[in-house]
Amino acid sequence: MPMRFIIFVIDNQPNGSASGNEMEAIDAFNESLQKNGHWITAAGINPSTKATLIDNRSGANQIQVGDSLQSADYYSGFWIIEAKDEAEAIALATEGSNACNRRVEVRPYL
Repeated sequence: MPMRFIIFVIDNQPNGSASGNEMEAIDAFNESLQKNGHWITAAGINPSTKATLIDNRSGANQIQVGDSLQSADYYSGFWIIEAKDEAEAIALATEGSNACNRRVEVRPYL
C-alpha cells in the first residue's frame, strides 16, 4: 500500500522564486510524478516574512508576524507524494532537489 510523504523545498533567497530554467525542470519533475502515479499536489508558498504565527493554547491569543524559526532558511514550497516506501520517497526527493536546485526535506505522514 502506498505511503504519503511531504517534500519541503528549503530556500534562503529573499524572493524564493525559481529561475526560468529551474521552472522548466520543476515542471518536468511534476509531470514525471503525475505520469508515474506519485503526484498528490504541490505548491510554492510565500517567504516566512509573510507568515503569521498563532498560539491560542489555553486561550493565549498570541499572534505574531513572521515564522517561529527565525532563520535565513525557510520553506518556499512543497510536494505531497505517494511512494511505496521511504527509499522511493527519498529517491523522488533527490530528483526534486535537483529539479528545483534547492535543498529539500522529506517526511512521512503519520
